[in-house]
Amino acid sequence: MSNLITLDDLRRILAGCAGAAEDVDLGGDILDLTFADLGYDSLALMETAAVIGREFGVVIPDDELGGLETPRAMLDRVAAV
Repeated sequence: MSNLITLDDLRRILAGCAGAAEDVDLGGDILDLTFADLGYDSLALMETAAVIGREFGVVIPDDELGGLETPRAMLDRVAAV
């Protein structure tokens, strides 16, 4: 498995993990918006991390998720492995 994840990959995963508010455009410039602003709660982020683990082989421990507040932070964390 490759840990190379793109913003488009993350958008797809986020769209599949319940939580996106109807008024949020995941296709827009979301890199530095907080997950809270995007309508994602901790449960949706845990599911997002689980999908990333399955698809990209990168485990993000639950205790690290709270520190990953934006899509950019999550992409950087996955790329750092």
